[in-house]
Amino acid sequence: MALYEHVVITRPDISPAQVETFVEEMSSFLKEKGATVGRTEYWGLRSLAYPIKKQRKGHYSCINIDGPPAAIHELERRQRISEDVMRYLTVRVETLSDEPSVVLSRKERRPRD
Repeated sequence: MALYEHVVITRPDISPAQVETFVEEMSSFLKEKGATVGRTEYWGLRSLAYPIKKQRKGHYSCINIDGPPAAIHELERRQRISEDVMRYLTVRVETLSDEPSVVLSRKERRPRD
């Protein structure tokens, strides 16, 4: 099976709990299709580089997936239909890391005044 990193941006007007539920639903769907879900991260409500659907912020989430390409295609099809999803990106990678992503490590390093 192939290894993937999947990042999804959801609407800013839903709560972080709803985003977590959405990610859990994606994970259970992938498990039904024979994929293994590794690390999942919630990166928080972040500003977008440019407006998407008249929104300037979005909830970012990252999921590591080890699964068949058919499961990824079906996941992307479902996210195209979903009104909560603003953008998604799936990248095939050689190895999956268990360490926190760069986004989270920068967030922890930076002191807030």
